[in-house]
Formats: sequence, structure tokens, C-alpha cells
Amino acid sequence: MSRMRAALVALAVAGLGLAGTSPGWGAPVAWPGGSAVATADGSNVFGTNLSGLSFQSAGVVWAVKNGPGKAYRLVPDGAGWKPDPSGARTLRYANGKGDPDAEGVVATPDGIVVATERDNNDDNTSLLKVLRYDGSSSALTLNATREWNLTSDLPDVDPNSGLEAISWIPDTFLTAHGFRDERTGTTYNPAAYADHGAGLYFVGLEDNGTIYAYALNQSTSTYTRVATIPSGFAELMDLEFDPATGRLWAACDNGCQGRTTTLELNTTGKFAPTATYNRPAGMTNLNNEGFAISPTCTTGTKTVLWSDDNNTNNHALRRGTLPC
Repeated sequence: MSRMRAALVALAVAGLGLAGTSPGWGAPVAWPGGSAVATADGSNVFGTNLSGLSFQSAGVVWAVKNGPGKAYRLVPDGAGWKPDPSGARTLRYANGKGDPDAEGVVATPDGIVVATERDNNDDNTSLLKVLRYDGSSSALTLNATREWNLTSDLPDVDPNSGLEAISWIPDTFLTAHGFRDERTGTTYNPAAYADHGAGLYFVGLEDNGTIYAYALNQSTSTYTRVATIPSGFAELMDLEFDPATGRLWAACDNGCQGRTTTLELNTTGKFAPTATYNRPAGMTNLNNEGFAISPTCTTGTKTVLWSDDNNTNNHALRRGTLPC
């Protein structure tokens, strides 16, 4: 998001008195983890435009860059992270062409799945596609193995205000907690969605801060919207599902003072915001577009990573903690 847009969003939020949250629920509270934040990458490793983050495992993190569209497989580097020796993967659409503006990423049983808002070769046209890639490939140029064009199913938005976030939630969790399918008006039944894999994809639109849940057919590139969910923010930068707590985290950037919200399934089977957190005290108000939580607990805490699109002070990755 541009600095001008961030400033306008901040002014709008302040003018409405929402403090970055939706009307009718709590004001922001302190970050629930440690107050300290440290850089987690070497100096100027990524440059600007590093966006989404996702832990594939405790020892592998995927990061995407939106200009040009690239994916990085990150491995531990002491207490931080670095690209694996093979280097960055250049991303292409399924036809081997284009420059997908990669904004969000999630590692899933289906593959490495990326949310994009346009083809950088045509900056003036919104193109809201979700792209699947083979994360096990050693090739330095990756063509999408499947793509879903959600443009016609989502609001008409500016080319730089489109799909910014993506997460994946397994069917086992959704069915165990009575997730409601808004299309049918009944409890979600995975069997109703052929070839969709083992879970649903939740994508976030920057322009309106709304989350959309989709069953993505892994064989035909068709899709079905299952739910529409307010995130609690006027804009949205990343999504992260934490299976250990059952919480879906929504992250905003400097336009919302670096706040996050947690959403949980309520008694009606809908995800609803339950808390809003300020950024850690040790972090300045950065243009953080990526947010990821480690699946592993170590001495009572989990590592949290943020990616700063502006590469402030020549660092794009920062790390903090959450309690297990």
C-alpha cells in the first residue's frame, strides 16, 4: 500500500472514531506476546516489496515479493531467516507468461498458494487471481500449476487495492466447530465441493478489509464462495490461521498502526472478531504486509514474523513472540 493511501486510511479511521476496529466491539489492547522485536534478515537481502509470509514448517518459511513477482523459500540463519541456496523463484501464470503481483502466500497440502492483485505487465487492470505452485520444484522460474480468477466474484477495486492476504483452514477444523456455509444456509459439508482438497481458502481484499472463504476446485480452476467475513479492519494486509488456538488472525499495516485482530468461530458458525491488538511496543509503525506464526512452541513461546514492504533501515523481516 502506498504511503498516501495509508495516510488517508488512518485519517478516515480516526475521523470515524473506530481506532482501527469495527463498530460495536472492543478497543485495541496490548500485544499479547513479548514487547521486544528484532530484525530477522541480513542487511538489504530482499529490498522493497516483500509482502506475504507463511510457515511451511518450523524450519521453512515462504515469502512472496510483489514487484517483480517472486517467491522465496526461507531457512533458518541463526535466530533469523535467509533465502535457501537455490535463490528466489520468479513467478509466472499457468501459461508461462506475465508477472503476477504476489501479495499473500500460504503453504498448504495443495502446494504453495499465492494471492495476487494484478499482472505487473498491465498495472492499470485489476486481476484478482489465486495461483498454485509446486514448492518442491528446484526451478528458478515457476509456472502456476493451477489458477483461479476471482475477479468477477469480488468487488471492483483499484489495481493496487486487490487481493492482499490468503490463509487455509482444514475441513477437519471447520466441521468440528460447525462452520456455516452461507451459500446453503446450513453447516458446511466438504462433500458438497468436489475436488476442493482438504480445506477452504480464505482471501482478504485490501480495499474493504473483507475476508472471503472459497472452495477451490483443484482440478478445474472453478470455485465457489462459501462465506463473506468482516475482518474488523477497513483494510487488510495478511491472514494467518493458528490451528493450536483455532484463531484466524487478520493483520493491518501502518495505515492501522500495525494492529492485528483475532477472529473465532462463534455459536452461529461464523468467524467474528474477538480481540484487537496493538503492535508490540518494540516495533515502530512499519508498512508490514506479511504476518506469520510458527507452528512450533519453544520454551513457552512461538515465533512471529512480520515482513516490511518498505525494507525500513535495509531490513524486511522482523521477529517477535506469542505465548503458546
